[in-house]
Amino acid sequence: MGDATGEGDRETLEAVRSVVFKPSETLDEKRFPRISGYDFNRGVDLMGLLHSMATTGFQASNLGDAIDVVNQMLDWRLSHEEPREDCDTEELNPAFRQTVKCKIFLGFTSNLISSGIRETIRFLVEHRMVDVLVTTAGGIEEDLIKCLAPTYKGDFSLPGAHLRSKGLNRIGNLLVPNDNYCKFEDWIMPIFDQMLLEQSTESGSMHLSGWY
Repeated sequence: MGDATGEGDRETLEAVRSVVFKPSETLDEKRFPRISGYDFNRGVDLMGLLHSMATTGFQASNLGDAIDVVNQMLDWRLSHEEPREDCDTEELNPAFRQTVKCKIFLGFTSNLISSGIRETIRFLVEHRMVDVLVTTAGGIEEDLIKCLAPTYKGDFSLPGAHLRSKGLNRIGNLLVPNDNYCKFEDWIMPIFDQMLLEQSTESGSMHLSGWY
């Protein structure tokens, strides 16, 4: 029994040793870049800081990968691709192919509009850096509410029951007073009433399907 136990221990130790001291394979640095963060001794260079995200590691590298994807979308032209066999004459024209850019869709949910990301989205739209917005009805509603009243910074741990007793709503660590929604309703209800009036009186027998 003792000999069997001793032999088992030796096999276990050998297995552990073979893993711990196993020679490492050489990593391809094109596929696995070296980790290196930004050196602030060089001063604060925003472009350099953003560029360093990809090799910083953890979530910073995910941000760096996202930046790379965005840059690929902005830089892409149809001229980068080989013409398809079914291309028409215009699509074969090199000058035309150089003008065709990537059509960029930006999707977002209402909570992003409640936050300060709203101003980033506004900048992207204002400067035509995206082509199509995809959002929810709540995203549009929150955008209109932000035009009427501000959202405030709170804390993720604030209890909902306590906030409700004070007429406050929590979106993550954001606080939205009930008054904001009341202002929105006061603003939009007359518009809906007017739409219904025009639909009923000026459009004759037009049904709701006529609004689609």
